Amino acid sequence: MMHEEMVIACCTDIAGKVRGKAFPAVQFDKRRKRGIGWTPTNVQITCFDVIAESPFGSLGDLVLIPDEAARVRVDFEDGGPVEHFALGDIRHTDGRAWEMCTRSILSSALERLRTVTGLTLFGAFEHEFQFRDVPSVLGDAYTAAGFRAERGFAETTVAAMRAAGLEPDTFMREYGAGQYEVTMGPARGVRIADNAAILRELIKAVALRSDHKVTFTPIRDPAGVGNGVHIHLSFLDGDTPATWDPKEKHELAATAGSFVAGVLKYLDSIVAITAPSVVSYLRLTPHRWSAAFNNLGYRDREASVRICPVSDLSDVAKAAQFNFEYRAADASASPHLQLAAIVHAGVQGIEEGLPTPDATAEDLSLQDTGALAARGYLRLPRSLPEALERFSSNPTVTGWFPEGFADVYVKHKQGEMAFLEGKPQAEICSLYEQVY
Repeated sequence: MMHEEMVIACCTDIAGKVRGKAFPAVQFDKRRKRGIGWTPTNVQITCFDVIAESPFGSLGDLVLIPDEAARVRVDFEDGGPVEHFALGDIRHTDGRAWEMCTRSILSSALERLRTVTGLTLFGAFEHEFQFRDVPSVLGDAYTAAGFRAERGFAETTVAAMRAAGLEPDTFMREYGAGQYEVTMGPARGVRIADNAAILRELIKAVALRSDHKVTFTPIRDPAGVGNGVHIHLSFLDGDTPATWDPKEKHELAATAGSFVAGVLKYLDSIVAITAPSVVSYLRLTPHRWSAAFNNLGYRDREASVRICPVSDLSDVAKAAQFNFEYRAADASASPHLQLAAIVHAGVQGIEEGLPTPDATAEDLSLQDTGALAARGYLRLPRSLPEALERFSSNPTVTGWFPEGFADVYVKHKQGEMAFLEGKPQAEICSLYEQVY
């Protein structure tokens, strides 16, 4: 049968979806200059394909411009169509960045970091996902047998990652029912979030070709485990690692310590962006190895920000290994928005001169609320409405984003919640499982 290869120009949006428009691949160079048409109200399409209240209505025109640096072309060599797409930026027709473009918002946050510190962000997203159509086998968690059951899927995914310019790291059978984790090597700047979006799309593409169904939903079953996104971060000064200082508290360089302090100070107001679904808050509870308080942990997987271990056995220098991870996140969010919120919070901490925080070494859920508050620890929001209230009522946080963004974001999430109103928890979990 005849066919002509097409490429999708796409972007991540407020719903955490990758949306776009396809065109013949031979037009790519032209589209890099003039883009493809896009509609402002598209930003208000929720994950359930309901259009939330929009300030744009039917008015306005934009262009989505694919970026050659974020172009992916993977031939699976199975006789099927080539997987071909490119992330890009949404702009006004005069070339200005559109205020709601998640990739442009991240670029602005990274420019703020560079201006204030001279540093470059270096990092990677770590993902968990589950097979929806594979029965869980008792005793398979973390086992070779569990990996072996999906070895073909794993090896195709790794090959696709490498073909797409991602550096494959690990793939393992995780703890939950049909749950796996995939990690990749670090990248710089915007590419950190680009790679996260690319990886999710590649896994979905492999699943489609393997007759599998996968989900990145924050939680399928409240009685089970959730699927997290762990965002590993460090800094480079040119090409020199700039996060580790053995003379400083927790071995965090002073700038890195202030960055982490800023993230923790504003965490309760940015979690609406980093964990933005209704079911995200079923996962962000104590004893789920996720995050429930705005605390720093030294190698503690219940902390919102964790200082990660380094190995004395590695041939990689300690300074290059040293990083911290943000754990109050999941894949219902745009990785570009997640990273932008984290960077802004961190740079705010640097600008405020915040000291490196203490690291907790106890179960905060067992401590007195008043005593925790006196130490600066807050329970993270317990629901999406509470998270949105903390976001929208914090002028420092909303001020990091372009004019009008905060209002659009809240209205988008209100539209998402309205679709779920009156539905039982099991149905809500099922719906999120389908869309993510």
